[in-house]
Amino acid sequence: MYGFSEITPDELEQWRSEGRKFRLIDVRSPGETGRGVIPGAELIPLVSLPMRKDEFASNDTALVIYCQSGARSAQACAFLAQQGVDCASSLRGGIVGWARSGKPVVNPD
Repeated sequence: MYGFSEITPDELEQWRSEGRKFRLIDVRSPGETGRGVIPGAELIPLVSLPMRKDEFASNDTALVIYCQSGARSAQACAFLAQQGVDCASSLRGGIVGWARSGKPVVNPD
């Protein structure tokens, strides 16, 4: 079992306010992201992640990955950990948890 960390919506907001460098990745499908995303997110559907894994392996930038509820982002983090990427965190509760905590959701670019 490969481990990865979780980050809460409040912790993610704190990272932003501190100016911490990270990539925010939404692994939901295009149909789901059309209903809204977390500001600043890159849209990389979960099915595309294996084809793009090398771009994460050669980068030390922290990754925060989210989906609808946290299940697919956990899968994504576990997959990346198997590939030797140890800087990925799953957003606890996904975008649902983010929105429930009163944080902004915007239309994708």
